[in-house]
Amino acid sequence: MDVAQEEHELGSEEALRSLPSDPHERGRPRPSEVTAWGRWAWRRLTSMRTAIVLLVLLALTAVPGSLLPQRGVASDPAAVANFYRANPDLAPWLDRMSLFNVYSAPWFAAVYVLLLVSMTGCVVPRSAQLWREYRAAPPPSPRHLSRETGHHRGLVARPHDPLAVAAAHLRDRRFLVTRTSNEVRAEKGRLRELGNLAFHLSLLVLLFGIAGGKLFGYEGRVALVEGTTFANVSSSYDALTPAPWADLAGLEPLELTLNDFAAEFETEGARFGEPRKFEAAVSYDSAEEGDGSFTIRPNRPLDINGTKFFLTGHGYAPELTVRDGNGDVAVSGPIIFLPVDPAFTSDGVVKAPDARPTSLALRGLFLPTAVDGPDGMGVSAYPDQVNPIVQFMAYTGDLGLDDGTAQSVFELDFTDLDQVLDADGKPWRVSLAPGQTVRLPDGLGSVTFDGVSRFANFQIARDPGKEVSLAAAILLMLGLTASLAIPRRRIWVRRNDDGTVELAGRSLSRRPVPPGELHDLATTIGLPPAGAGQNKEEE
Repeated sequence: MDVAQEEHELGSEEALRSLPSDPHERGRPRPSEVTAWGRWAWRRLTSMRTAIVLLVLLALTAVPGSLLPQRGVASDPAAVANFYRANPDLAPWLDRMSLFNVYSAPWFAAVYVLLLVSMTGCVVPRSAQLWREYRAAPPPSPRHLSRETGHHRGLVARPHDPLAVAAAHLRDRRFLVTRTSNEVRAEKGRLRELGNLAFHLSLLVLLFGIAGGKLFGYEGRVALVEGTTFANVSSSYDALTPAPWADLAGLEPLELTLNDFAAEFETEGARFGEPRKFEAAVSYDSAEEGDGSFTIRPNRPLDINGTKFFLTGHGYAPELTVRDGNGDVAVSGPIIFLPVDPAFTSDGVVKAPDARPTSLALRGLFLPTAVDGPDGMGVSAYPDQVNPIVQFMAYTGDLGLDDGTAQSVFELDFTDLDQVLDADGKPWRVSLAPGQTVRLPDGLGSVTFDGVSRFANFQIARDPGKEVSLAAAILLMLGLTASLAIPRRRIWVRRNDDGTVELAGRSLSRRPVPPGELHDLATTIGLPPAGAGQNKEEE
């Protein structure tokens, strides 16, 4: 066996020994390759280009949330159900893609989390670099100063130290000056980098502030009749949508009372019947801020230690007294009727499950300004109270309240209900004005229309990241303005070994160094105008 063949066999044995003992592991990447791929992926994810792409993608994924109704919106909780009724074929397909829950959908959360990671990995190193640049002293002059802007060079005939004069001149003009034995280094406009730093950091804080509000906040809805009080506990809400990590046991301890609600409507002209103004006079009692009073308007919410009350709607609550067949009061007080048209024709139900001899239910319409309609039925012609009338139909039977199934207070389950008939066998109907009482057929009881109260709808929201997001947004705008408006530049004055002095500047932004700034400095030092004898000196 010759030497070449022996070396070949030794190399083959070495190669075999280097292979993994498990044949299944031979096709797997080595740890170094996995690390390299991981670093490459991290660099890609944390690049500014990727962050911008993710930001645009987040904006695009949020578009369906603005175009389609969303679940959990306290101001319109029935929007998705109404969309289902109007689009029975399309709605299930949209629901499968979570387009009715856009902001809590997995794909939206994935984009948002990737954006947070990308922005953090991009902004933090960039911010550290900007801070170092802001704190660093002006750098030494470049070797070929003649290539810079506004270059001057020549002999100084005046009997003074040109570097000392240059340093004093630049300090008077608020330059950051560093002097060495043979040169002066000056810089101005560092607030530009501070603004750039503020812009990057505030953008990151803004994203985390929005995320904090979506994770720890909540939104709810409640309707209050004049004279009633709302206690801020979860069971008092008509609808409550908490964030995933919201602490419902730790809601702000407070009570809110609707003392009075006032509404005004246009009485003539093309805008007849349109709302002119509406406002809710409330009083509150808070453990943190004490008691007080406030007038809530559509664009003027009440803020109690971060919990905000927005006025989102209003309507009428007829005051009714329902007595059963035994003469006992089954229902008494204002009942909220929901408006169904601009004239405030309002629909409502009254449930009396404890009435005797049988449970009783009423379905009615409230007409604030009742007039005769074309079909003989009453309609409302104006949203304010001019001729208030309430109309009822009655039902008896099982109201479906005892089987544990949730049921809206504004709807009736007609499954086990029988409509009350009059003496002619027709559905019993009645119209009542304030102060009137009517007896139901077959000794079922009576209904009294005592009067009318108003109610107001409030949207209650708490967003713990709102203040952080607002401060970050303001800081972002200030930082962006500073980074765009403040020019940054450097100026060097150098004394060469041959006794000549030269100066020049460099712009670090898109704005050039002002020519007059360098000319004034050259004149102060005593240098000849640019070009005068300069070629001779350079030769």
